[in-house]
Amino acid sequence: MKILTVDIGNSNICIGCVKDHKVEFVERLNSDRHKTDLEYAVLCKTVLELHQIDIAALRGAIISSVVPPLTELLCKAIEKLTGIRALVVGPGMKTGINILPQGVGADLVVGAVAAIQFYGAPAIIIDMGTATTMTVVDKNKCFTGGVILPGIALALQALENGTAQLPHIQLEAPKKTILTDTIECMQAGAVYGSAGAIDALIERMTDELGYDATVIASGGLAPMIVPHCKHKVIIDDELLLKGLDILFYKNCK
Repeated sequence: MKILTVDIGNSNICIGCVKDHKVEFVERLNSDRHKTDLEYAVLCKTVLELHQIDIAALRGAIISSVVPPLTELLCKAIEKLTGIRALVVGPGMKTGINILPQGVGADLVVGAVAAIQFYGAPAIIIDMGTATTMTVVDKNKCFTGGVILPGIALALQALENGTAQLPHIQLEAPKKTILTDTIECMQAGAVYGSAGAIDALIERMTDELGYDATVIASGGLAPMIVPHCKHKVIIDDELLLKGLDILFYKNCK
């Protein structure tokens, strides 16, 4: 069975199709609260057609979202396009994991579900979006919490807006960290600083757990940052879509 999976973040909407538990594609659209449901329907239709997906073959849809104003817009867009009313990840949904903190974001739950299924527990799950989140599932498969820090693009934006002479830059990794060129200094700070923060937090989380954990990273900027981490981190760009697929089958009627 083929289903449509959508993860709505503050900067991007990650969209994909999953057939028989295999992700067929992953694409990202800009999160734009000013678009109408019809405009999103057209965008989704274009993405599906580019990947030669037969809309009539879709048998379900599921959405996770951290942007409430966009949740219903995407639900309406999907219904216009496919005739399907999407499931929405939220309170009361069966997840198969124990969640100790209250008010955990839908994206964090989805990531934890996928991490346990595909990589086992314990696990540290990193999602690198507008914010970078790092969450922990312990050896008993309990979602125990985590940290939130500014995402790389957000940190660079703060530098640009909060200083008089620092320019807008393209994010890439210089060959070293002791630099004199302003742009390279900013690039090194963003890339190696983010990698160093992730390494330090992995160490602290591991110390608190008292045992090692598998570390998995997702998000559009993960391939830029993770290779510069000293710890072993698995990059899985399909993680959230895999988690949505699992939750769909746990909760569809």
